[in-house]
Amino acid sequence: MFTNNKISKSVRIALAFGAASTLAFAGSASAQEEDEEEEAQSERPERIQVVGSRIRTDGLDSATPIDIISAEIATEQGLNTLGELLRTATVASGSNQLISAMSVGSVTAGGAGNESISMRGLGSNRTLVLLNGRRAGPAGTRGQVAAFDMNALPVSAVERVEILKDGASSLYGSDAVAGVINIITKRGDESSVNVSGNQPFEVGGETFRANATWGKSFDRGSFRAVADYNLQTEMKRGDREHFDCTQRYFFDPQTGEQIDPIDPRTGNFHCNDLPYGMWLWNAGAGNYTSQITSFDYSGYNGQNGTPGYDPQNPGDISAPDGWYPVGYSRETDGLLDADHPFVAEESMIPRTEVVSLYLQGDYDLTTNVSLYAEAMHSSRETTINGYRQFWEPFIPAWAGLVDGWDGDVYLDPTTVTNHSGSNTEVDYTRLVLGAEGAIGFWNWDVSYQRSINSGVYKTKVILQDALEMASNAIWGDPCEGEFSPISNRPCYAIDFFDPEYLRGNHDQGTRDFLYGNEQGKTTYKQDTLDAYITGELFDLPAGTLATAVGVSYQTDQIVDTPGEVTLAGNSWGMTSSGITAGKSNTTAVYGEVQVPVLRDLPFVEALDLTASARWTDVSTYGDDTTYKISGNWTIGNGFRVRASRGTSFRSPALFELFLQNQTSFFDQNQDPCWNWGAGEDAGTLNPVVAANCAADGIPRDYQQNFGSGTAITGGGAGVLVAETSISEGIGLVWSTDDNRFAASVDYYDVVINDQVSNVGGSQILALCYTSENFANEPFCDQFDRNDGTANNYNITEVRGGYVNVAQQRVRGADFVFTYMEETDYGYVRIRLDHTVQLERSFKQFPDSIPTQSVGRLGSPKHTGTLNTTLTRDSLSYNWSVRYTGQVDNYDLYTDGAFGTYRGEDVRFVAEGPTTFYHTLSVSKDFNDGLELTVGVANVFDKKPPLSSPSRASVVGNAMLYSQYDQLGRRAFLNLGYTF
Repeated sequence: MFTNNKISKSVRIALAFGAASTLAFAGSASAQEEDEEEEAQSERPERIQVVGSRIRTDGLDSATPIDIISAEIATEQGLNTLGELLRTATVASGSNQLISAMSVGSVTAGGAGNESISMRGLGSNRTLVLLNGRRAGPAGTRGQVAAFDMNALPVSAVERVEILKDGASSLYGSDAVAGVINIITKRGDESSVNVSGNQPFEVGGETFRANATWGKSFDRGSFRAVADYNLQTEMKRGDREHFDCTQRYFFDPQTGEQIDPIDPRTGNFHCNDLPYGMWLWNAGAGNYTSQITSFDYSGYNGQNGTPGYDPQNPGDISAPDGWYPVGYSRETDGLLDADHPFVAEESMIPRTEVVSLYLQGDYDLTTNVSLYAEAMHSSRETTINGYRQFWEPFIPAWAGLVDGWDGDVYLDPTTVTNHSGSNTEVDYTRLVLGAEGAIGFWNWDVSYQRSINSGVYKTKVILQDALEMASNAIWGDPCEGEFSPISNRPCYAIDFFDPEYLRGNHDQGTRDFLYGNEQGKTTYKQDTLDAYITGELFDLPAGTLATAVGVSYQTDQIVDTPGEVTLAGNSWGMTSSGITAGKSNTTAVYGEVQVPVLRDLPFVEALDLTASARWTDVSTYGDDTTYKISGNWTIGNGFRVRASRGTSFRSPALFELFLQNQTSFFDQNQDPCWNWGAGEDAGTLNPVVAANCAADGIPRDYQQNFGSGTAITGGGAGVLVAETSISEGIGLVWSTDDNRFAASVDYYDVVINDQVSNVGGSQILALCYTSENFANEPFCDQFDRNDGTANNYNITEVRGGYVNVAQQRVRGADFVFTYMEETDYGYVRIRLDHTVQLERSFKQFPDSIPTQSVGRLGSPKHTGTLNTTLTRDSLSYNWSVRYTGQVDNYDLYTDGAFGTYRGEDVRFVAEGPTTFYHTLSVSKDFNDGLELTVGVANVFDKKPPLSSPSRASVVGNAMLYSQYDQLGRRAFLNLGYTF
């Protein structure tokens, strides 16, 4: 077994975890007696050496702050996945994270069911994830794959997670802008079998996990195998009352009473979700009352004298019996059909099933050379059920093509369907082969890693060509015996104007003609070859100067091929895209040096400096150099100061370069010229925008809506430059001699320049109409607008994509307090983590006014966790508190929380109070290898805050931000047997 003294170990730790851990060992190593060094050399070395504990360890003795989370917290708090475990850290809880619920109903980075971590809110592609000190390749589906999917590794294989809360690009290269998450897997002889479950007190969202691990050590090596099965059942919107009915959620500014319109058919506040019925677009009808006309399904309108259409003059609207205009007054708003049983069937938390296998082993070839290997494979299936709205055709009522309808309006039948959702299957495989050894007092390590992600995503679609063909048949185009031009379906004459069709009761012929399914596939391959050597150079008066140097070569390749319907642009109202394909090669040379500067002086027990640098060359961009300098000053009496400054260089991700023509949709009321005259009269519109809208010939009262506009996003190959950033931090640490008390405060400041961002849709429109040089503004060439025929000035298409923007900055402070002591009642451990965000600003362009988001929904100023454990004999009592501070979005609006509805003053709700979630659990060790944990999460059944849909991201009226619990109170159990 090769020798490995403690100085060289400390440098190897620096390579595994960044400079943060280096100084944690250097001071003590230099003071070791010779016999201790000899003993250290005789010990079998570990590739990664850190100090951990059953709960989060302090991380207080490092040059930069490290948060270490034991995987046992998952058992104590009923956490089911690695993503849930990581979201307990304040570096994640201070910003909105990608959770699987957010992939319901929208396209997210990494595809449906993907879960990633964004440290400090800087983006998951700026957070580097390592597995046992080596990169974990990206996983997911669709074109925007760039981050590791936390579903890929079972939490049962994890021993602890180390979070380096500081930039570390000089050691790790790209992606380590915000910090590093290093996942350490279990080792040793221990074997176990575990079953666990999580049962909400309300139906829906149950989880079940079963896993087994087998570990064995022998004279020349060890191995471990972990098999894991995890099932997250679906939680539907109908399973939770706060998700079901989307109310407007308006309140009287004086009395505070809710004043939503009442639906007289139910006697309750009106549910205002996806409306369905007949849309009327006015072309001059004198009795035009409302854009929406509903059918009287319940008979209420006819029985209670609701006004219908009474044509008196040529061009007036006339409608068949049973049709009534709605949505034009407070009373008729309550009669609008905008609720449907399909709502209750929509997935809130999708069903996700994951099967995982993890293997690792090592073998000593000689006393100086060891081989090691890791293999991991996971298969995930995520199923989402949804519902959606769609419309077609666009028929002039005066043409006499639709029985019973007449007048100078266009008819636009709008229906709803539950033919919506997806099934996603992701297979992720990772293999690591390596060797390590020693030459004298120098240690070396060479490793090769390959990760392969293969994902298939199946989506329910509505066929555009079939819908158009059925629409054209109304005009007399041939249908019977014909086939749709792209999907090749036999034509079916759809009765678009049948009231039953409009409320989603589609007959089988309609379903066979309009409904389709498609399948896309995503592959992402990453290969990495890394080699480094570490050792001691020479002795200095204050200790030994140690160094590490290494080289790395990495290849990345992505190919995303959407389904045939998407490629043909034949999916109605859905995101479409071309084939995204690209590859890159990255070469890097890096080095680190650790310098003990001073020892044993007044007010300077120790002063150490660590410096690292990295040269990186990326084939898709070019080369650059990054550096980092850290200092660790032990003052005395338990006080220590640590500080660091580093730079980063992030080449654009493959999807940012090569994403092909992905489309989405936006509402016309996002147009800055929408009803711009009213804004000018009220003094709420930028005068520049008013002048530019007038110059563009847009009428002051323009507010017609002829359907959504199309927003196109493409990659920025040939245009994008690399992001650069500067990360700075300084902290004060204090601990007692016996470590009963310890505390730290660390200030951080990260500035990213030339950040890669997707600019499109409403952003491009705003950049055009706020331009001081409107006539020559390039952004005005990035969209198309109708010429005003039939008063149609709608935006038809906006062409955006990935560009370099000016700057993003985050500043704040992390506070940590720990206490541990043996008392008469048992052994007590307490840890408090608290983060204060001081700034989260974003500048779109160099001359833009920075936007501040601290304190807004999804970005609380204060977040924290409090974990308390009392261990007494064979029992362990755990109480954890997770909290997030008060947030609101009122500063986004001119009148704050106030506005008007139908000319009446109302107060909107766009705030979340300071929220606490409590978890209690008890663990019993039966001393024969059997351990049982039972507990209750969200003890007080805290619901997500409710908000007005026009002011926040909500489902129903419940806020959809990752800081808030969506499941409600739940009991959990874990039964494990160790042998």
